[in-house]
Amino acid sequence: MSSIKDHLDEALPTELAALLRSVDRHGDFYASGTVELAPPSLEVEGIGHISLPLLPVQAEQLLAVADVAPFGRGQKTLRDPTVRRCWQVGPERARIGGRHWNKTLEHIVARVAEGLAIAEPITATFYKLLIYNEGSFFVSHRDTEKAPGMFATLVVVLPSTFSGGALHLRHGEREVNLDLRSTDPGEAAFAAFYADCVHEIRPVTAGYRLALTYNLTRTRSGRAPQPPNYKQEQARIFALLQAWRDAPEQEHLPAKLVYPLEHAYTPAELGFAALKGRDAAVAGVLTDAAGSSDCDLSLALLTIEESGAAEYSGSYNPRRWRSRDDDDDAFEAGEVFDRTVTLSEWRRPDGGASQLGCIPVHDAEFSPPDAVAALMPDEQHFREATGNEGASFERTYQRAVLVLWPRKRYYAVLSQAGQETTLPLLDEFVRTWIESGAVPQSASWQEAHDLASHILARWSGNTRPSNGNKLSQTGTVLDLLARLDDTALITSFLTNSSVLQDSRQADIDAVIRALACLPAKQRATLITRMITDRAKLALAACALFIGRAAISWPEIDLKQAADALIAALPGDPARVESEFRWQAIRNVAPEVVVHLIKGLGAIDSIRALTAAKYFLAWPTMYDMDGVIVPALRTVRSDDAKGPGSARAIEHLRAAAAAHLRARTAPELTAPKDWQRDNALLCKCKNCSEFAKFLDDAGKRIWALRAVEHERSHVEESIKRARCDVDVVTDRRGRPYTLICTKNTASFDRAMKQRAQDMADLKHLTG
Repeated sequence: MSSIKDHLDEALPTELAALLRSVDRHGDFYASGTVELAPPSLEVEGIGHISLPLLPVQAEQLLAVADVAPFGRGQKTLRDPTVRRCWQVGPERARIGGRHWNKTLEHIVARVAEGLAIAEPITATFYKLLIYNEGSFFVSHRDTEKAPGMFATLVVVLPSTFSGGALHLRHGEREVNLDLRSTDPGEAAFAAFYADCVHEIRPVTAGYRLALTYNLTRTRSGRAPQPPNYKQEQARIFALLQAWRDAPEQEHLPAKLVYPLEHAYTPAELGFAALKGRDAAVAGVLTDAAGSSDCDLSLALLTIEESGAAEYSGSYNPRRWRSRDDDDDAFEAGEVFDRTVTLSEWRRPDGGASQLGCIPVHDAEFSPPDAVAALMPDEQHFREATGNEGASFERTYQRAVLVLWPRKRYYAVLSQAGQETTLPLLDEFVRTWIESGAVPQSASWQEAHDLASHILARWSGNTRPSNGNKLSQTGTVLDLLARLDDTALITSFLTNSSVLQDSRQADIDAVIRALACLPAKQRATLITRMITDRAKLALAACALFIGRAAISWPEIDLKQAADALIAALPGDPARVESEFRWQAIRNVAPEVVVHLIKGLGAIDSIRALTAAKYFLAWPTMYDMDGVIVPALRTVRSDDAKGPGSARAIEHLRAAAAAHLRARTAPELTAPKDWQRDNALLCKCKNCSEFAKFLDDAGKRIWALRAVEHERSHVEESIKRARCDVDVVTDRRGRPYTLICTKNTASFDRAMKQRAQDMADLKHLTG
């Protein structure tokens, strides 16, 4: 263990598993609980039948016939009311029985054996009936061996009304106080403890305490049973966990450790109190070690889902009839293509609620490292090959696991659940800080800062919400950082993260709110860097962003950012790198032009005009009908009057108006006959006949009676050439007939375009 710190990443999962492997049984120096009690038959010589719950009048009768209980000191038997004050009735004068009592006692003994970790058969022999009244007690003492093979004492407190009288146990450095009262008259409380335990009965303060005592003996000879003692293992585990706790949060150390349990548990029965056998022992050892080393321990359900290629086994015969089970026997799982490993159904030792959701598990987090290598799947299904897809399989494993981490790494673990889980929690932390007075660097501020740091360390991008009008996750975290006034994390996030991914107004506003927390000089530098880094890939977002920034802070110099944005404009192939060309083309839209002109105009009119001239210089990228004119439709009169953008907008308007005047100048006349333009590329027999039909001024309808692939070929040629022809299929007779009827689609489109052009021209020229 001396070199653990030097090789903690290797020793942590391996050494922990080795130490826990030596924990072979669960148990403690005592066991206690309650049991349902069918009223037993209790008779005492001199009184007769004793009613339960104990009546005060019969309690006084018992005191009258009972003997003062003695105690042993060395070889002597003494009676001293300052040491022990209670009364007893021996087994020769007290008899307990009834139809259900033996089964009740067997049940109690079985629970005691489990609690004391006794694997061999044990016997409970009735020793005495004890009665305590007000003021009765028994000071600290150890029980002597009253029968061969005795190793423990069992106390069953029968239904009676009293207060005080707790059983206090001490073993080594541990102490426990057991209140063996039961408020239900149909229950009895019991406790058993090893004979070498120091114990006492605290004074009864009211009522009467009636108890049966039994000697617990083993039926086999040999060394007497002892309570499990894992002090040595706990000390070594403590040292291991302490080294983990004190280590800096480095990437090569796991955020958590996952230790699979032996028994199977359903989600309904998963809990620390329900753990069985060795699982309970391991949980007990880890609970103590984790508590003393400032670590957290939880129970969870591990789920592994795998899918991949399946292979046919030698017994596969596709022609014989097979049942579902036979199908599974005919395949073997091959290469795994997809694998997910997650934790869910979290349980804490105290039974409290957990904030953890579905969290992934990495291979380096298993203890031991090969913990799941030999697991057998709970479910496995195969699918036969279909079409172009080969045979495949899907399988699922589920195991209960103990999950351990240093408390200071809690947010690292929590952040593994993903932004859907952590962002709402961060919002709650920020609101708590604000409601507490919003004191900078306070404990609640630090808590929110720590969680935010771990969220940003695992940031996975700008996930869109279901409602496009709301903040994305990027916008949400920026908004929270701004409310927290966490300038360090704002700077880090805006510097290292691709926050400008789209032109969502809400997200851009969140960026502006976050930047407002920074000093003006730092703000200007950061804006320039963001524009330079993102302009080629997110032109629309950068265009909107630079305008919002210029309007929000007219006092800061953004000319360098504007130049970087202009330099990134797509169009000229010489200035667009090949890897950005497709992305740049996809980003060009009418709103980009509007945002750019308005944003650049808020900075400098010359730069806005430079951008406008660039748009017109590259009409292939900034199509007049697809980009420029639709952009100008959205420009308001106030925008056109702005001192920075007016010249650029007028320059674009003049070019657009000239384009529209040129297109609307020729007169449009409707076709006078049925001759139609022929742009067919195919020269096959059927297409050639159709071309003659297009050239025929007097013929409106043409029919082609042919098989399906010939009809489909002609129909596809008509669509590609955008011929002014309507096509329907007459399905009477065989083969079917393709009916082609000439129309005025080109003229109709031209008229529609002319109407739009005239409306646009009126809008542009006033």
